[in-house]
Order: sequence, then C-alpha cells, then structure tokens
Amino acid sequence: MKSRGELNTEKRNDVSTSIDSMSIKDILQTINEEDSKIIDAVKIAIPKIEQTVNFTVNSIKNGGRVFYIGAGTSGRLGVLDASEIPPTFSAPAEYFIGVIAGGDNALRNSIEGAEDQIENAINDLKSYSINKLDTIIGISCSGSASYVISALEYARELKAKTIYLITNPNPYKNTKVDVMIQANTGPEIVTGSTRMKAGTATKLILNMISTTTMIKLGKVYGNLMIDLKTVNKKLIDRGTRIISEITGLEYDRAKDRLVSAENSVKLAIVMEKFKCNLEEAKAMLKNVDGFLHRLVKNK
Repeated sequence: MKSRGELNTEKRNDVSTSIDSMSIKDILQTINEEDSKIIDAVKIAIPKIEQTVNFTVNSIKNGGRVFYIGAGTSGRLGVLDASEIPPTFSAPAEYFIGVIAGGDNALRNSIEGAEDQIENAINDLKSYSINKLDTIIGISCSGSASYVISALEYARELKAKTIYLITNPNPYKNTKVDVMIQANTGPEIVTGSTRMKAGTATKLILNMISTTTMIKLGKVYGNLMIDLKTVNKKLIDRGTRIISEITGLEYDRAKDRLVSAENSVKLAIVMEKFKCNLEEAKAMLKNVDGFLHRLVKNK
C-alpha cells in the first residue's frame, strides 16, 4: 500500500461528514449505528481467530506464553486483557503478557514516536526471553506500527508463532506471519480515530482469544467461573454461589467449604462432591489436568 490514506481507517466516513453540526442525540445515534457494524466485521474473522486460539492453547499447554504487543490504544487493550486473566481464571501472570510501546508510562500518557521505534520492540521481547514455545500477537489497527512489525519479525526468527491483528482489509506494512486476523471495521466516525470502532473490535477479538483459551484449559465449568480468585466480598459471594449451585449446599455451608478449600472454588466443589480432604482434591484435579467436568460429570 503506497499511502496511509488508502487505509479504510484513515478514510472519511460518509455518515459523519456533518457531525460537528449535529445535535447531541444525533451524534450518539450515529456513533451507535456505526458501532453495530463491528460485530459482523469480527464474525468474518472467526476462522482466523480459531487458528490463533489453537496456537495459544498449545503454547500454554507446552510451557509457553502468549504475548500481546502493540502501541497506543492497541497496546493498552493488550495490557488490559492480559491483566484480567490471573484474577478471572487464577492463571499464572505469564500465561498472557501485555507489552506496550513506551512501557508502563504509555498506559496513561501518549509517548510520541513510540510506535516507530523498531529496536525497542526487539529489546522488549528480549527482556522476556521469548522462544519457539511462545505465541506473539502483534496488534496494529492500521498495520503500520513499525514497533509491532519488528516484534513479529523478531519473534518469527525465533520460531515463535506469530499473529498479526489489524482492523483493515490489508495492512499498510505487510510482514510474514502464521495468521493474519483482518477485521474490516471501516472508516471511523472521527476520521482516523481508531480508538473507536477499530479499538472496540480489537477488544472483542482479544476477549475471544483469551476466554476461549482459558475455557480449553479447564478454567470454566459449564459457563461458571470456577477458577476465579476470591479476593473480595463480591468474588467470595460469587464463588460461594457457584459452589452452592454445583453441589447443592446451602449458602452458609458452601461458604464454609470455600474456606476449608483455601478459598479455591474448584477444590471446594471436589471436596464436597467426593467427600475428600484438600490434598486428595488437589491430586484428583491434577490427574485430570484441572478439568472439573471430567471429574464430576457423572457425580
């Protein structure tokens, strides 16, 4: 692609050319109507997202990690999604790691030129000693961030799996990767503001990748969050209700069982279902790789 102006995300959106003279209500309705197009853009990308999840599951099963790497909004979304995995699924922090151009300071502040720093991306990945077991997901709405492209090229040299996530039909700068996810979200309401539709689509896709990965690693029973960390009143209550629903225990007894299981919802369920102690429950779960349904489906 010769010019950034050819990118869909850089083109003017015909429905918003007069948005500066619209009423507040009409502006909001226009944004909402454009946002409704995001779902179809993501739906079309599902086959590529599926390929990505196969890589992420295999990476983690084999001792590898999943990296999100991006600049600006893309980087922030990667860090956001990765940071939610440990509390939601009691997963090690190294399962999903978010890397943003400019470092943690860039989470709150715009770091000028960070997306153009090729060497910084390589150094950032070197600090994690990435290897062939890892999966690297480079996020760039336009497909033009040199920081992301250099990270993908470096990861590919090390035989890691590489994913290129963009929100255009084609990237401004191409590079060879294992999978390219292309969610064509079209022109933005405010021209070029990819924090809007493109950013929303990116968040949806990252949700799909991380959530599906955790489900396939046994972190969910039915649709219940059985591996959540019960670290506050809300989550203790949720965990207690999950135990009660699966085991049939009354609320107070379920809460006591949670305490006896070191605040692990999953262990509490096994202890109650099989009338075993904590160590026995741990051993039983270990034998089924942590998949609760393999233990209790016939109980």
